[in-house]
Amino acid sequence: MPPCNAGEVVVEPRHDAYGQLLLAALEGDDVVEIVERDDGFISASVMGPKLYLAPFRRWPSHHRRAMRYARGRVLDVGAGAGRVSLHLQERDQDVVAIDNSPGAIAVCRRRGVREARVLAFDAVDESLGTFNTIVLFGNNFGLFGTPTNAKQLLRRLYRMTSNDARIIVESRDVERRGGADAPWHRRYRERNIARGRLPGQIRIRVRFRDVIGPWMNYPMVSPDQLGEILAGTRWHVVHVFDSDDTYVAIIEKTGG
Repeated sequence: MPPCNAGEVVVEPRHDAYGQLLLAALEGDDVVEIVERDDGFISASVMGPKLYLAPFRRWPSHHRRAMRYARGRVLDVGAGAGRVSLHLQERDQDVVAIDNSPGAIAVCRRRGVREARVLAFDAVDESLGTFNTIVLFGNNFGLFGTPTNAKQLLRRLYRMTSNDARIIVESRDVERRGGADAPWHRRYRERNIARGRLPGQIRIRVRFRDVIGPWMNYPMVSPDQLGEILAGTRWHVVHVFDSDDTYVAIIEKTGG
């Protein structure tokens, strides 16, 4: 398997901790999502798995508001358990769900997502057809990997989307959210800045029971940093829906 800084790749089943977590949650098990950062910091959440399987009425309000902007044919990136795809199918929209986790795609299919593919975000191209909307919920701006990789992917997404296309993407401003003042987070941000990285650039992996997932480069950006990354890609932010934890940005084509 290529190193994680080469971009997102399909996860081998024996390392698919995230997929195993979703499968266990689908079976009704009480599961905890364990995320390990490369400095040894570990977070545990029961809310994540609950949200992955939640119906639309139980989504956070900024997610529900943002979904009003999803139109036409949709690419659901990092689909997880398929909540976005299932909601769009209920609205009679054509949607393609992709995830680099085989277990996640198995859950999508079991839950009724009609078109779900094991596919890394880095591997998307014009062979998938043309899309009107691309959705990256669940803090999934991180799937872009690095600012350089993000610019390359954004240019590719420009070519495989309609003239009036939108990207609906979620991220976090780490200097304002998620215990930003905690010394273990502040030290990590300071180390990133000293190395010329984004403050919110993290390297993480998911653990579940006896399965350990691969390391991922996973940036979290403020709205201003997002705007800087978009510069030169012919995409721009038109709306931001904020919350106490994350925000969702609506991105449209600049044109020309």
